[in-house]
Amino acid sequence: MELDSIQKHLLEEIADLHAIPDGAYNIRSNSASAGRRSTPTIEITPKQDVSGLDIHIKAGGRRESMHIPVVMTQSGLKETVYNDFTIDENADVVIIAGCGIDNCGMADSEHDGIHRFYVGKNAKVKYVEKHYGSGSGAGKRILNPGTEVYMQEGASMEMEMAQIKGVDDTERTTTAELAAGAKLVIRERLMTHGSQRALSTYVVNLNGAGASADIVSRSVARDDSFQRFDAKIVGNAPCSGHTECDSIIMDRGRILAVPGLEANDVDAALVHEAAIGKIAGEQLIKLMTLGLTAQEAEEQIISGFLK
Repeated sequence: MELDSIQKHLLEEIADLHAIPDGAYNIRSNSASAGRRSTPTIEITPKQDVSGLDIHIKAGGRRESMHIPVVMTQSGLKETVYNDFTIDENADVVIIAGCGIDNCGMADSEHDGIHRFYVGKNAKVKYVEKHYGSGSGAGKRILNPGTEVYMQEGASMEMEMAQIKGVDDTERTTTAELAAGAKLVIRERLMTHGSQRALSTYVVNLNGAGASADIVSRSVARDDSFQRFDAKIVGNAPCSGHTECDSIIMDRGRILAVPGLEANDVDAALVHEAAIGKIAGEQLIKLMTLGLTAQEAEEQIISGFLK
């Protein structure tokens, strides 16, 4: 399928794609396939019963990569996609996902992506998911990602979740089950503006000895937007867990941080940290003395904070 200039721009924003990527890929555009390629170690198969993919990542490759971005430019389009990832024992893979919506119409556009990861023993996964919205229409750009992670012994997974611009409404839900020695690291970066709403919910169960989870969210709420960060770690064995919410609030924005720690084992070590506040005046003054305007100084601080 040929992509127009808007669709190509969306792919650049969410997946840094300027051309057909190396390795395995599946590009989805307006509920249809715009291109797909498997490799000897990554097999991509369309589902037969529902919209989505079955993806099998085999052991044998070193830091294999695959891209599975979604772009939408048709106003009023709403879809739910189910992608299942089976990662074999000792496999090593980088998965670049993400969704970009350009809505120039009056009707709402919505993409709900349900991703399920079955991570084998000692496998390594890096998962990058970026959301982006654009378009001059009054219709909303809605993204509701749901992620389920099931990790076997010794597996490790790093997740980068970013939403910086243009998404009007999102409900991100992530659940994880970790066996002994499994390690999960999540980094969330989020900025809302206007009347946007962003809800992030994480529930991680540490079920085996030596399992660990580290969840950190950095966010900025501007104008009249609202954010909620709800993170719960459950320690069911000798394990370690850490959650952190660090947020900047501006204008009339609202932020709600809801920590949740549940220890069901005497050797479960769980920690939560949260900080919400405005940009410090001395930071602005310091940058303005270097020649920046107040607005430029503010943007510089926010950019550095969300890196």
